[in-house]
Formats: sequence, structure tokens, C-alpha cells
Amino acid sequence: MDATELLRHDHRVVEQLFRDYRAAASDAQRRGVVEILVRELSKHAAVEEVLLYPFAAKVLADPRVVDRHLAGHRPIKELLLELDRCRAGDRAEDELMELLASAVARHVRDDENELMPLLCDRADKQSLRELGQEIDQGKQRAPTRPHPHAPEEPPPLAFVAPLAAIYDRLRDRMQGRPRT
Repeated sequence: MDATELLRHDHRVVEQLFRDYRAAASDAQRRGVVEILVRELSKHAAVEEVLLYPFAAKVLADPRVVDRHLAGHRPIKELLLELDRCRAGDRAEDELMELLASAVARHVRDDENELMPLLCDRADKQSLRELGQEIDQGKQRAPTRPHPHAPEEPPPLAFVAPLAAIYDRLRDRMQGRPRT
């Protein structure tokens, strides 16, 4: 898959996780969905920041487009951090999930209606396929928890992200979090 196809697939997975949350029969099931959602959105945001946005900045030669998309990540990561701190049955969880669903829907709409069409128009197919491979591999090494106060742009992000990923994966194992 090329980068845009891969990221669209991620968006569909996340949309399904929001539906799964709403359909869950118990607090424990909802919490399991939240943990997977936190993991998937954290990895998605990281690969976009490390790989997609620098690529887009080069291809589009308009930093305002990339900056606008990057700015949308911080509120999502802050909501993810609050959700990550919740426990099963926490009253705040439902409200946070609604806020997150709305923020993610905006992000998906902006990516799929603005950024991705621009990239498809201006980047060659081979570059998009190669970027897709990098993104797919990058998700295996990406942080699995939100880090809203970490640098969002390379080069500092390139140094922080791998360390955060190691720490996150250790925490995930210790806490028995699901692996995806």
C-alpha cells in the first residue's frame, strides 16, 4: 500500500474502535477498547509526525499546510493522555471518548480531504509506496502511549520517539496491555 492507503486504513480501524467502545457490554470491555485505541492513535500520530509530515513539507513546499495538520495532533494526544489515566468505569471516560471521537473525525476529514489529495497530486507513486513501507515499519517502533509535551518535529522528535517507544512498550508489558 502507498502511504495514503495505509493511513486511510488506520483511520478506518480507529473509527471501528469508536463503534466498538459504544457497543461494549461492560466497563472492562470499554477499557480494553480504550487501551487499544490509545495504542493505535499514539502510533499513528508518531509515524505521521516522524515520516508523513516531513515528506509532505518537502513535496508541498508549503509549511502552513503541514503546520496546520501537526497542530491538530496536540489536542488529540492530550485527550489520549487523560484517557490513558482513566480506570475501568471512570465517569470521565465516556465524555473524553466523545471529545476524542470529534477531534479524530476532524483530523481524518482534514487528512483525507486536504493533505492526502495534495500528496497524491504532487508526489510520484513510487515515493508514496516507499513512504508507505516506511510508515508500516515505523509503526513497529513507534511510541504506544501519548506524549503531548514531546517535540513534534524532527530532528528532536527523531531522538525522543524511539526512547518513548521503548519506555511505552515496557510499561505495556508490565501492565498487561493488549498488543497490536
